[in-house]
Amino acid sequence: MTRIAVVGTGAVGASIAAWLIAAPGHDVTLCARTPFERLRVETPDGVLESTPRLLTAPTTAQPVDWVLVVTKTYDAPGAQLWLDRLVGPDTRIAILQNGVEHYSRFPTLDPARIAPVIVDIPAERRAPGDVVQRRSGSLTVPDDAAGRGFAALFAHSPIDTILTDDWLTAAWRKLAVNCAGAVNALTLQPAGIAQDDEAADLMRALIRECVAVGRAEGANLPDDLPDQVVNGYRNGPADSINSIHADRLANRPTEADARNGVIARLGARHGIDAPLNRMADVVLRLSALSP
Repeated sequence: MTRIAVVGTGAVGASIAAWLIAAPGHDVTLCARTPFERLRVETPDGVLESTPRLLTAPTTAQPVDWVLVVTKTYDAPGAQLWLDRLVGPDTRIAILQNGVEHYSRFPTLDPARIAPVIVDIPAERRAPGDVVQRRSGSLTVPDDAAGRGFAALFAHSPIDTILTDDWLTAAWRKLAVNCAGAVNALTLQPAGIAQDDEAADLMRALIRECVAVGRAEGANLPDDLPDQVVNGYRNGPADSINSIHADRLANRPTEADARNGVIARLGARHGIDAPLNRMADVVLRLSALSP
């Protein structure tokens, strides 16, 4: 049996956990703040239901073979409390989070044991342990020992696990999509706002900053990436709401730093100014503060 701990049971964490539990060779433990008795995930391939083993305190955890961190980026310190108990001498760790700083968020871990994961699994949490997974989606990891080991965990599932020899570029391409989503979060309008030419131009400007900084970091990004991303928004469901938009509606903290602020921060290292992404980060963070 492969012992797996999933830290974080939001929409994506619960979906991932449900598929892992469905494999007979997995011994899965969920690590969450809020307890629940049943895990129910509606997937495109049917409903997955189980009664998982669930821990709510890191002090009760024991080392496992794999830890999957599926928390918001701003909760890295909370995830680290679990990692302190779950990681043993041979444990591998998968970081399923937004942004491009998967390694640096957990500086005490051996990078060779980390599989940084780019997640594309649209899912919505209706209640603790109750999730709708809209599409099978994909998980992209480096084509190295840790990445291949992670991909093997999902060999039984319809989730597409992609091995890439240029993870950096893949991560920055995803960040280009995410940084443009600040327009939705700031206006509290779903993806259809990209049909507005002024909104689309603002999205492109945010992405151009992302492209400039990403290239300085070593990513191979095409000149037409801003148009590609905007066209993706325009051709997708007009009523879709990204996670940072949903967090604002629910008056929760947002991942503005990992989706926009990081572009300004890393840009400063290279002497590249990214004023629009810096503005988006500041406004989104301040708007999340309680009055």
